[in-house]
Amino acid sequence: MINSQDIKNGTCIRLDGRLYFVTEFLHVKPGKGNTIMRTKLKDVVNGRVIDRTFQVGFKLEDVRVERRPYQFLYKEGEDFIFMNQETYDQTPIERSLINGADYLIEEMIVEVVSDTDTDTILFAEVPVKVQLRITYTEPGLKGDTATNASKPATLESGATVRVPLFINEGELIEVDTRNGSYMGRVKE
Repeated sequence: MINSQDIKNGTCIRLDGRLYFVTEFLHVKPGKGNTIMRTKLKDVVNGRVIDRTFQVGFKLEDVRVERRPYQFLYKEGEDFIFMNQETYDQTPIERSLINGADYLIEEMIVEVVSDTDTDTILFAEVPVKVQLRITYTEPGLKGDTATNASKPATLESGATVRVPLFINEGELIEVDTRNGSYMGRVKE
C-alpha cells in the first residue's frame, strides 16, 4: 500500500480492479479543508486517461512493475514472439498489447512492462523513433521541395506512411511510432 501523497509520475496503482500509471500529479492546498492530490491516470489496458482526486493519506494499492528489453523475433498468427534479452526466454505477446506494432521489424529491441506480482505482461513499447527502409513508393522528382505535398510509402515493416515527394524507394527514413509521421531522411 502507498499513501496518496507519495505517488509520483510513472507510479503504477491498482484502482477499482484496473491498473493505472500516474501521468500527472499535483498537491493542492485549498484555503479551507485538507490538502488533496489531483492526478491524471492512464489505463494500462486501453490507454484512456482519467482525472482522479484523492485526500492526502488515502491508501492506494501500488503495483510493482519491471521494464525489460526484449528483442522481436518473428510473428506467429496474431501473436508476436519476443526474446528476453537477459534470460533468453521466448514470450508471445498479443498485438493489442504492443504500442507501435505496425513499425516492428525483426531483431528490434522493445521495452516490455510486466507486473512483478503476477508475472503478466502489461504492454510493450516500440521506441518512439525508428529507422526503417522504404520498400515501395512512386519515383521521386529531383528538386520538388517547394510544396508540402506528400505521397504514400510502404516501409519494410509493412506499414504505410506519408513522405515528401523527393523521397525514393530504398531510402532509410526516421518515423515517429506514436502517430506514424515522417521525421526525416537518415544519412547512411
